[in-house]
Parts: sequence; C-alpha cells; structure tokens
Amino acid sequence: MTSPVTASIPLSSSQRWRAFWVCVSVAAFTILDLSKVNVGLPAIETSLGATSTQLQLVVSGYILTFGLALVPFGRLGDQRSRKALFIIGLSLFTLTSAACALAPSIEVLMAARLVQGIAAGIQMPQVMGTIQQLFTGKERGRAFGLFGATIGIATAFGPTLGGLMIAIGGETDGWRGIFWFNVPLCLLVLAGVIWLLPQTRTASGKRLQLDPIGIVLFAFTVISLMWPFLFTTGSPDDDPNRWWLLTAFVLFATLFFWWERRYAAFGRQPLIPFRMFRIPSYRNGTFVVVAYFTAIPPMFLLGTLFLQIGVGLEPVFAGMVSIGFAVASAFSSYYGGLLVNRFGRQLVTIGLLTVLVSVVALTIVAYTMPPETVAYGMAAALLVAGAGGGLVVSPNQTLTLSEIPVREGGLAGSVGQLGQRVGTAVGTAIGLSLFYATIYRESDAGLESLAVFHDAYAYGMAAVGLFLAIATLISVVDLINLRRRGAVSPASE
Repeated sequence: MTSPVTASIPLSSSQRWRAFWVCVSVAAFTILDLSKVNVGLPAIETSLGATSTQLQLVVSGYILTFGLALVPFGRLGDQRSRKALFIIGLSLFTLTSAACALAPSIEVLMAARLVQGIAAGIQMPQVMGTIQQLFTGKERGRAFGLFGATIGIATAFGPTLGGLMIAIGGETDGWRGIFWFNVPLCLLVLAGVIWLLPQTRTASGKRLQLDPIGIVLFAFTVISLMWPFLFTTGSPDDDPNRWWLLTAFVLFATLFFWWERRYAAFGRQPLIPFRMFRIPSYRNGTFVVVAYFTAIPPMFLLGTLFLQIGVGLEPVFAGMVSIGFAVASAFSSYYGGLLVNRFGRQLVTIGLLTVLVSVVALTIVAYTMPPETVAYGMAAALLVAGAGGGLVVSPNQTLTLSEIPVREGGLAGSVGQLGQRVGTAVGTAIGLSLFYATIYRESDAGLESLAVFHDAYAYGMAAVGLFLAIATLISVVDLINLRRRGAVSPASE
C-alpha cells in the first residue's frame, strides 16, 4: 500500500496517525475548556462578585473570539504552515490560561478569556485541515470517528473535571484550578506538536491571500450577530435595545456577501468561498451541525445549573452526571465513523432522533423525580443521548467534507466550526435567558424553590428540543433528497 501524498511531502501510515493523535489532543482540551468552565460559574460568582452578565461573558466571550479567529486562521493554515500556527495558538492558550487562573477581578478574567478564545480559534482550524489532508475514503471515516469519540469524551467529562477542581481547591478559589489544569496539559501537547507533528507540506512561494476587507466585514458580521445574545441573561435588567444590533448584522452580512462575490469575480480567493455551499453534502451537513451545537452545550449547562442550584448537588457530583454521555458517545462515534460510508445520512438521522427522544425523557425525569434520585435518572437519560450523539458528530463531519477539495480542508472545517461556535453562543444565551427569566418571574410570585427550578429547567430544555428538532428535520429532508437521487452514502474519495 503506497502512502498518500500530503501536499508535496509523502507520509507513512505511522506518521499520519501520529500527527492525528497530536491534532486530537489539541482539539480535546480546546473543547474541554468550553464545558469545564460551566460548572465553575457559581464559584466565580461568589469569589469575584460577578453579575449574571459578566458570568455570561466568561463563557460566551470565549466563544465569540473563538468564532472570530476560526475562518481567517483556517484560511492562513491552508496557505502556510499549520504546524507554526499550532505552536502560536498553544503558546498563547497556555499564557492566557495562567492569566485566567491568577485573575484578581472579574474584569481581568473576562479579558483573559477573550484572548484565550483567539488562541483556540488559531489552533482549531489546523486540526480539521490536517485530518482532512492526511486521510481519504474509509480511513477518513475511521479518523473522524476517533476524533468524534475524543471530542465527545472531552465535552461530557468537562463538568466532572471542573467539579473535581472545585472540590480540591474549595468553593471560593477552586475555580482557579480549572484554568491551572490547562497549563501542564498545554505544555505537554505543545511538546508533542514540536517533536511529533511532521511537516505536511513544503514552503510555498505563492503570495499570501487573506482578503483583509473581507476579514473586517466578517468580524463585524459575527460580532453584530452574537453581541445581543452575549448580553441576554434573563435578568429584568437586560437592555432591550441590544436587539437593534441585529439590524447591523443584516447590513454587515449583506456587505460581506457582496464583497466576497466581487472579490472572487476578480479572480482572487475570498475569505469564504460561497461556492462550497452549492455542494449539498457540505451545505446540509453544516446546517445540521449548527443546529445540533445550538442545542447540546446548553443542555449540559442547564443540567449542571439545575442540579447545583436547584437540587443542591455538589459541583463534582453534578458534573459526574454527564459521564454516561461521554462513554456512550465515545463508542458510538468510533463505530459511526466506521459505518458512515455504508449508511451515510441515515446514520446521522437515527442519531438525531435518539438524542431528541432522550432530551424529552431528560426533561420529564428532572421534572418528576424526587431530589434524592433525580441525578441518577438524568444520568440514565444522558447515557442514551450520548449513544445517539456519537452517531451525529463524526459521521456528519465525514459527510460534510466528503466532496471538499483537500486544499480547502482547513477553511471548510473552520466554517463548520464557526457555525458550531455561533450556535453554541446563541443556544447558551437562549437557554440561560429562559432559565433565569423563569427564576426571576416565579420567585417574585412566591412559588416554592424547587418548583421554580423545575419550571426554569423545563423552559430552557424546550429551546434545546426545538433546535434538535430543526437539526433532525434538515437531516430527514437531506436523506429524502439523497434517496431520490439514488445516493444515500457519501462518496469515498
């Protein structure tokens, strides 16, 4: 078996898989930081006297700058050295993690999280671009299956790890351990990138094309879209005028689309080649993953808040409820990656339906079971949800990128990642606003405490269910169209 040529440098099988595991390590702790911080929010609130808006920015501010950096650095990685960008991103992530851990005030913590998000946005597109570049056909399905399994574990084990750090460090300053944990982990992965990650291409003499005007318009488009959601907390003090910024979003999005079309018409490479969305597999796969990630992160966050604040569970135990999701999604992601070339979109649709049914069951369990046993019931529902979720992420990733040229793998992957980050920010804001708005409203009405949290959780989960239903509908429509064309499984490159 001959080794595939990666750009101009041929790599052996062992070199490719070694590079894969280095990339997966980078992705795992990047995503881990999205979920493990959630469990520390009550402790941060107590320690630094943070308001609900400031707590929202600790989580969503990271997501905002993460999203802003993804596309331009995905584009840069496609044209230059991904290894160099890995090193830059990891070094910055290490420094900002230490800054978060040492933050003397909530303002410093928010600023450090914003820069940390940029670091995440530098390194994450290189992960997707490298995997897309290294593997083809069934081997790519296996790679994305392992990738999805690792990400599933990182996402679901994050709250447990965050709770453990708080248990070790104490309720006041234990949240700092959540960020200190990143430092040795980053240094270890950085060493792996430097010594284990091979160069996958030779230096290019071509002129760098980054579309600077497109980058500026893109930044304003993303900020104007996400800003109103970042400041949506459910508090009566939320400024209703923030929604007017969506008018600016429409304006900037229109200008961005116009500029990109004009830029491409002159024979240049636009920041986002919209022609990629003419490919049904890429377009539909991207829409599915955006809707899915608008639902899943707030599902974990709402569960953690309900168990900690409503039921009174310790952070470490509240985090452990999601372990079943992690284990089940790891197994199903791996096998989903192996089966995707055989079953295609059907596999994703089955996974989405499973998660949707599990979310309904999760809400009913949380609403009806007594406080003493509710955590066990939620853990069981999350176990089933994890089995379905593993059939969504990695198979959908394989399907989405199946017809994308390797030279645009980093950019295509970063556009999908951007959709995930925007979806996460929007979904988290909607879920949290429904959760806290219910608490404000019903607490003023004098209702019993636990009943208030039951209602708050149910309203938040209604939004989760809605976005999962949208993802399922898109997948079903795509499946029907594929069957009409007689192409249910993806093309194997």
